[in-house]
Amino acid sequence: MQLGEKIGRLAQPNMVIALSGDLGAGKTVLTKGLGRGLGITATINSPTFTIMKIYQGRMPLYHMDVYRINQASQDDDLEEYFEKDGLCVIEWADNIDYLLPKSRLQIDIAIIGDHQRSLEISAEDPEYQDIIERIK
Repeated sequence: MQLGEKIGRLAQPNMVIALSGDLGAGKTVLTKGLGRGLGITATINSPTFTIMKIYQGRMPLYHMDVYRINQASQDDDLEEYFEKDGLCVIEWADNIDYLLPKSRLQIDIAIIGDHQRSLEISAEDPEYQDIIERIK
């Protein structure tokens, strides 16, 4: 939650955060922290069955859960949200890797214990690399 809040405070419009990790790894918890960092007071929960929920803070948060989406499902219209002046957070992002921009923050979460997680954060774009440096 705290890491998400730090990233949320640094987020800029049109940023994309791709989350991956097993069920229960903490993707939604991280997203709740991102929302807190954006000043969102609404309850953030997983959009598993609706695919996307939109929350308003200092900028919109487009929270997507693409667990049920793949190239064959033809739900490619999600990519328009990558450039709608908000923060796009995508749970199960590996499922739509073919749609994701190269310029993104990739966060891979692994369960290493009941209350412990390991996070690998990476980015190619210098803007995202700056965020990685600032949250260390």
